[in-house]
Amino acid sequence: MSRRVKAECSASGAVSIGQRSRSGTRKRIWKYRYIYLFLLPAVIWFIAFAYTPMVGLLLAFKDFKYNMGILGSPWVGLKYFKNFLSDPMFFRVIRNTLKISLLKMAFGFPAPIILALMINAVTNSKFKRTVQTVSYMPYFVSWVVVITMLSKFLSPTNGLINDIRVQKGLEAIYFQGKPNLFYPLVILTDIWKNIGWNSIIYLSALTGIDPGLYEAAEIEGAGRWAKTWHITLPGIRPTIGILFIMNLGGILNAGYEQILLMQTPPVMDVAEVLDTYVLQRGLKMNQFGYATAIGLFSSVISLILVVVTNYISRKTTEVSLW
Repeated sequence: MSRRVKAECSASGAVSIGQRSRSGTRKRIWKYRYIYLFLLPAVIWFIAFAYTPMVGLLLAFKDFKYNMGILGSPWVGLKYFKNFLSDPMFFRVIRNTLKISLLKMAFGFPAPIILALMINAVTNSKFKRTVQTVSYMPYFVSWVVVITMLSKFLSPTNGLINDIRVQKGLEAIYFQGKPNLFYPLVILTDIWKNIGWNSIIYLSALTGIDPGLYEAAEIEGAGRWAKTWHITLPGIRPTIGILFIMNLGGILNAGYEQILLMQTPPVMDVAEVLDTYVLQRGLKMNQFGYATAIGLFSSVISLILVVVTNYISRKTTEVSLW
């Protein structure tokens, strides 16, 4: 009998705690209702453009028929994944994608860190704001405009660079038709466009470093490089680590818009990447299932890389996304 009474008391207590918890949650939501209201557009955007389109992933496993729709089309299992792995273009697009992504990480990832350190060292506030504004502006210019500007500068007929070469008695060069120049042009334009915007988060992290550490280092006789190495970089290491993990997760995303606009027939052997190949097979050849399978393959690999990198980083440096 006593056990029964204890059980009933325990159950009633659990119900009471659950009710108080729900009541407390409702009160907190109502208290911060305006903040949640500001979040609502972002939530709607993610539902509409990130989660709802995931229904289309079914195309990777179906032989899509226009008259039958996505749900009514017959299942083909892993057919498209097998076809992609045996596709003659598989190794080429994977090679090109990895080359471009790794080059962007090698040169493009540290570039905003260096810029942020340089801007942070400037003492003239007016000059500092000017440099920040000038470096941010290219980010808001579309890739269409950037590549058009690049084409004008490098045009073999009336481009500025080739005009200078011709005036000096040199032969005009079709820069955008040279496979050996494709990767340098991709990296340089990517850095120029994104370095300023990507440096913002590092500048924000730099403001969180205690100025007293620098004062103590100066008393000990530390120079600028010593303070940068022993105070500044360790202070922004968590930010660097988190952004590195996120960048590594996008290693199979080489930036389709930039690559697509820079592609010319002479450089296609080094310029065809996963994203542009998906576009070609999906929209130009109407192979929607095949293109979806390639995209899903890329997403799964990226997810695995993020999870593995995050795990290794958490174990070795205690810096992680979760």
